[in-house]
Amino acid sequence: MITKSVHGVEYLASPLLETPHGFSTRVGGVSAGIFKSLNLGHRRGDDPERVRENYRRFCAATGTDDHSIVMTNQVHGNAVKVVTAADVKTDLLAPTPFEADGLATNVPGVALCIFSADCVPVLLFDPVKRAAAAVHAGWRGTAAVIAAVAVETLEREFGSCPADLRAAVGPAIGKCCFETDSDVPAAMEAALGGLALPFMARAGEKWQLDLKAINAAILARAGLSPERIDVSEACTCCQHQRFWSHRFTKGERGSQAAVIMLTDG
Repeated sequence: MITKSVHGVEYLASPLLETPHGFSTRVGGVSAGIFKSLNLGHRRGDDPERVRENYRRFCAATGTDDHSIVMTNQVHGNAVKVVTAADVKTDLLAPTPFEADGLATNVPGVALCIFSADCVPVLLFDPVKRAAAAVHAGWRGTAAVIAAVAVETLEREFGSCPADLRAAVGPAIGKCCFETDSDVPAAMEAALGGLALPFMARAGEKWQLDLKAINAAILARAGLSPERIDVSEACTCCQHQRFWSHRFTKGERGSQAAVIMLTDG
């Protein structure tokens, strides 16, 4: 994962995904106060016109199109919705008519957009069948293997072969900061068996989990080659001045976005 800066907008991108994409940071926007500066959360209470300008800047930096964005209401589930140009928002900040935590498409020019502020953003790209997906994986979505559901969706809908897929697991809360009660590791073990065990550790009466590593393991089990899974080392909570962190701010925050868009090849 590499950091790029275009006209003051800082974002992360993976060399593995050879299509316009990016994971935003807090750097390069116009929002103020608790939303300073690149807030891409349009339902957090920020000034709508500043959010629009933030999207314009972020999309221009990443080479995506802020007039061709598809968003979803994220509910911490594992539904992945297949979308087309018909799902593009005519008004960027208008309510979204469906709930899902993943989006998939094979339509060039459609920009898939998901949000995070500690949860794990995952982008998938198939350079052979020309398809893409964007996934929001909190701990519930991780336990519900939404990343694998996205792989299965690309297989079923577009004929993708998992071995051809490239994945980027973006900035999220790290094991260093994701401390939980026993219900979270219990849910992981119930859903994933031993797959998650190497990425969970006791910390006194609490547990610490590496959600990024668990999602990478889920992707590898779904058939992706490990060398085609790029995982960001950035912890959103440790680097709360660079990223939005729900845990650090106790919910008074903006949001990151991850976006991916197919081109005509």
